[in-house]
Amino acid sequence: MKDVQGFHHVAIQAKDVERVTAFYRDLLGFPELKRHLREDGTLRSVWVGVPGGAFLAIEAVDGMPEVGPFRHPAPGLLMLVFRIPREARGGVVETLARAGVPLEHETRWTLYVRDPEGNRVGLSHHPDD
Repeated sequence: MKDVQGFHHVAIQAKDVERVTAFYRDLLGFPELKRHLREDGTLRSVWVGVPGGAFLAIEAVDGMPEVGPFRHPAPGLLMLVFRIPREARGGVVETLARAGVPLEHETRWTLYVRDPEGNRVGLSHHPDD
């Protein structure tokens, strides 16, 4: 199939949609695009824009998040990784520290953190040294 053009959106589930939305919107700077409500008026999901035209859908669920080790043997989605400019790395580290978001791991190119419900998030400037 040659018609696939890239990501349209990625969806994650969250018990605390507002808190997870704040991480992506307020810390990473993704604009809030839309809120979806259930028929009873409760929040069903929030969409935040991801640079490049895609969006992240944060979908409400009742279950508790399971936070496992950063590297694990289970198949499935491992992490969301977003591109940052190399020259922004130091500022990103400072911003994360001020927000109380610890670095879980880092490599020459990528910073690894977790969102409020334990989803792994990477901020990478690979392959730019």
